[in-house]
Order: sequence, then C-alpha cells, then structure tokens
Amino acid sequence: MAAESKTKYDRQLRIWGEQGQAALEKASICLLNCGPTGSEALKNLVLGGIGSITVVDGSKVEAYDLGNNFMLDEESLGQAKAKCVCSFLQELNDAVKAKFVEESPDTLIETNPSFFAQFTLVIATQLLENSLLKLDKICRHANVILVVARSYGLTGLVRISLKEHNVIESKPDHFLDDLRLHKPWPELKQFAKTIDLSVTDSVVHKHTPYIVILIRLAEKWADAHDGCLPSTRQEKKEFKDLIKAHMLNLDEENYKEAIEASFKVSTPRGISSHLCQIINDAAVQVDSTSPDFWVLVAALKEFIENEGGGEPPLEGSIPDMTSLTEYYVSLQKIYQAKAESDFLVMEQRVRNILKRIGRDPDAITKAYIKNFCRNARKITVCRYRNIEDEFSIPILPELQKYLTDEDYNFAVGFYILLRAVDRFAANYNRFPGIFDGEVDEDISRLKTIAVGLLSDLGFHGPALSEDLINEMCRFGGAELHAVAAFIGGVASQEVIKLVTKQFVPLTGTFIFNGIDQKSQALAL
Repeated sequence: MAAESKTKYDRQLRIWGEQGQAALEKASICLLNCGPTGSEALKNLVLGGIGSITVVDGSKVEAYDLGNNFMLDEESLGQAKAKCVCSFLQELNDAVKAKFVEESPDTLIETNPSFFAQFTLVIATQLLENSLLKLDKICRHANVILVVARSYGLTGLVRISLKEHNVIESKPDHFLDDLRLHKPWPELKQFAKTIDLSVTDSVVHKHTPYIVILIRLAEKWADAHDGCLPSTRQEKKEFKDLIKAHMLNLDEENYKEAIEASFKVSTPRGISSHLCQIINDAAVQVDSTSPDFWVLVAALKEFIENEGGGEPPLEGSIPDMTSLTEYYVSLQKIYQAKAESDFLVMEQRVRNILKRIGRDPDAITKAYIKNFCRNARKITVCRYRNIEDEFSIPILPELQKYLTDEDYNFAVGFYILLRAVDRFAANYNRFPGIFDGEVDEDISRLKTIAVGLLSDLGFHGPALSEDLINEMCRFGGAELHAVAAFIGGVASQEVIKLVTKQFVPLTGTFIFNGIDQKSQALAL
C-alpha cells in the first residue's frame, strides 16, 4: 500500500488492516436513489476509500431536498439529483471513481436487470416492495450482495440479502485466549517444568508467567484428583486457594493474574457447538466448484479429527502478562512454533483436498491458509433468506413472539407498517398522511391494509397499536435527515463488513425505532 494511502486511512487501517482496505478499494458500489439515506451511506463509504461508486436516480433536485440532504445546495435546484450528489461525493475523496446514471431505479430494474451484475454490492434505498423483490432476485442470480436501507419518518430498517457470507476474521468483542492450559502440548509442559515455583528469589517468583503457574498447579491438582481438572464450583474455589498458597507476598501481580485466569484450566476440551455445526455442514463435501472457504473448512475438519486431537489449529499468540522478559519471549516462541506446526499440517491437508477435487494444489495462498488457522475457532457462516420468502412465508413462531412481546412490539409494528405503506402507495399512488385533509381516512385505510397483511401471513392475534398506525400516517412518507443519517450509517457499516469480510454482519431485519430510541433485529 502506498505511503500516502497509509497516512490518509491510518485510523481505519488499525481496525481492518491493509487487507481490508485493499478489499474496499477494489469494491464497486451501486446506490439506488440518492435521497438523504442513500447519500449518507455513500458519504461514509467514499470517506473510507471505496473503489468506485455509481449513483442511480432519475429525479431532479427540488426545494424540499435542500432541507434534508447535505449533498445538495441551492445551485443544485432543477438539476439531476444523481449528478449533483455524485459531484459532492467526489469532492470528499478524489481517489474514488464516481459516476451517475440519470434513470429511475424502478425502470432500470424492470428494463435492464443485467446492469447490476457489474457491481460488488448494491445499496437499495427507499425502494417500494414490488421493485425490491425483483431486485433481490436479480442480485441473487448475479451473486451480487444487496443491502436494503429505508428511512420513513421516525423509523427505518436495514436488511442484507445474499445466499451466503463467510467470515474468517469475525473479531468478536470477547473471546477466550487460545492458551490450551487445559491441554498443554509436550513442549509447553516441558518449558513449565524448567521453572521452579518454590524459588526463593522474590524477583523471579513474582515474575513467573501465570501460564506456567497454572500449568504446574493444574498438573499438581490432577495428580491428586485421579487425573481430573477442577470442574465443580467448590473445586474451582479450592484450586484458587492452591494458587494463593504458593504466593510469597500479597502484592505478586503474576499470582493475581493466575487466580483471575484460573477458570481457563477448566475450559472444556474440544470445539464449540458453533464450530461443530460449521465443520458438519453439508458444504464440507467439497468439489471443484466449492469456494476456498469450504475447502479450508474441510481441511479443518480433517485436522480436528486427526492431528488436532479434537482441537483446531493453535492461534499462536499470548496476551500481555507479568513476566521476566526471557520467560515471556520463550513462551511466545513455543506458542508460535506450535501454531506454525499446525499451519503446515493444515496446508498439506488443503493441498491434498485441492488435488483430490481436480483443482490446482497451489490455488489457495499460504497467507490465506495461515489467516484461516489463526482464526479457525472464530469463523462464521451467515446465510440469508431471500426477501420474497421472508415476506410471504415468515417464521410464524418468531412473528407471533415479536407481536406478543412488549419489548418487540414497536419494532415488529414498524416492520409490518413499513410493508403496509408500500401496499398503500401501490393502491393510492402516494404515501398515507401526505394530505392534511385525508389523514383520518388514511389512518383507517392503513389499518385495514396492515390487518390484511397480517392475515395473509397467517396471523390473527392482537391488532397493531393504534398509536403506531397514527404515527405512520403523521410521518407522511418524510425522510428526516437525522433518521436518514443513522440508517445510512448502519447500512455503510454493514457494507464495510461485507466487503472486507471482517466482523459479523447483521442477520435478520434491523429496525430503528426513533420514538423510543431503540434498535432491534427481527429474525423472520
């Protein structure tokens, strides 16, 4: 990466690294409708250094646009909205290639579906249901990621649609260090044995790494308990007491760290249920058309069942801890050597599988395999229902739970009503509440449509909140900038996750409730 880019994107490089930034700079994004929601989403991506953008909008800039879209000014009045927004976005980052198409997204979806195949990802904003369903089919057929974003008054939604998304670098907020204290390998055991916990030198005693303390004392415990490690609450308490008994002074930080980390000794052996589900997925039966990710998962399954002895490859890193430098460096080398050894076994298994399925054995790079090994415990697979299935055959038990759960009442109410306003617009060629004189009639019409929609889905339970229906009509289809900025921000964040293949993207439909300032995801 060029020095100029490193300086320019310094802060974000610390989050997703050069590999993530390179993926962003290769990505081609299409935005449908450049109102405030779409403009805000694209602004964040342009500032982040996305490769290229194409803005599709067939409307002209009108006076009301100036009140909710910071990408427009008075000089834009009467001009093509796509052209003006594109020009403003280009000013934010001249490294991004920007172009526009002055055409209605609805028309483009209907007349030129192949247009979308050229993009990495499509952001569809403010699309009505009929066009959205068609676009989803087009994008799935072309293997293009679709991100749907919509703001409507004080509510909004974000929804991702693609067949499957695989994440190697899921970067969870909280994840247990891979130290294998419950199952140390021979070299680690041997190193621990070289350090005497009874040493009288106070400096050495208070700088013995907690990893060594726990391995030695876990072995001592196992010898006294028929080879078993502490498992019950009482046993874990007694194990902590055993650690405390080896302290010479109360101020020994390394022993305090050992006490805090003592639960790691009792970590269950083997892999998590989440990883077990992935390695037993049907996609592990790979062939020549399988993605590289599933080839690696197939190799991982073989590794766990054979060389790993029920464990995935070691990550190879250790956290900071109180320790003599020489001890810490020795530990680092032992963990790195084990991780390298596991990687070499995994690499050979990957090459063998590639050969077996008729692909070039060197088709997957060493760097990719090494990254997979480092993150093997955290890999994630996201699969998304197509939007038509969600709309026509939702998961009824979930829908029922949301509708009867006070915590989700507003979120699912907005979800149903956002669909109802689309049906209203299809029937009356406008959104409810636009004309002051017809608000009362529109409330009644919208309620009838919403009840009919729920009935079509097979739900005949409690009705939606009258207050919520009134609010939806009061919104009058307005796209408020504050809500649009928030929804656009969420959408752009998900785009970055999807493009960089880092962090786990949203599953289900994300609903923002601006009345109560709450956000919730509905799995339908």
